[in-house]
Amino acid sequence: MSDGFCSLAGKTALVTGASKGIGKAIAAELASAGASVVLSYRTGADEAEALASEIGGRALQADVSDAASAQALVEAAGDVDVLVNNAGVTRDGLLVRMSDDDWHTVIDTNLASCFYTCRAVSRGMMKKRAGSVVNISSIVGIHGNWGQTNYAASKAGIIGFTKALARELGSRGVRANVVVPGYVKTQLTDVLPEGATEAMLVNTPLGRLGDPEDVAGAVRFLCSDDASFVTGAVLLVDGGLGM
Repeated sequence: MSDGFCSLAGKTALVTGASKGIGKAIAAELASAGASVVLSYRTGADEAEALASEIGGRALQADVSDAASAQALVEAAGDVDVLVNNAGVTRDGLLVRMSDDDWHTVIDTNLASCFYTCRAVSRGMMKKRAGSVVNISSIVGIHGNWGQTNYAASKAGIIGFTKALARELGSRGVRANVVVPGYVKTQLTDVLPEGATEAMLVNTPLGRLGDPEDVAGAVRFLCSDDASFVTGAVLLVDGGLGM
């Protein structure tokens, strides 16, 4: 637990999509900063429960792509000081062959979920005139990517949504920011062909894939009071790929 720079001592943090990958690293990082962490997951109950036990948090099952489920999650989490929207899926395919279901699944899980959870926490945060929201986008939302029109749209939408939210909530002392990971070592990148990984590295000035912990550190900063004058920001954590 930390009570120094980027401390979250005494705060309750809700992290969606926290059973694995970047979400898992974020939950662990916020707990190490002193936060009481509520981990939300749709699948991966064993992983979520194990992490919750390890960091002294709580694991709650929810489908944040559903408005009622997202609302119930926020109510069960309690008095939320920090919200991190990390839940996300991919359903890749060329536009001409993309099904309506693949489009809606990605938009609802990645983008609509941010709307549902942010709406659910906003009143409480505005009432106490404090709070921090961090929404996780992707470099694909800035650059686009072949076969990912649905994913790119959802992640670009998160950026616009968060900037508008920052303007709405700023006068009440509530901040909203975006973290944009580049290519990070997760289950999604583990299955990429070697040639695809090499192409990413060539275009990344730091010459390596990111680790989930690289993203988690940036999220911790934005969640903390040490970022109290930062809102509406889009922080790229991508090794320079997005320059």
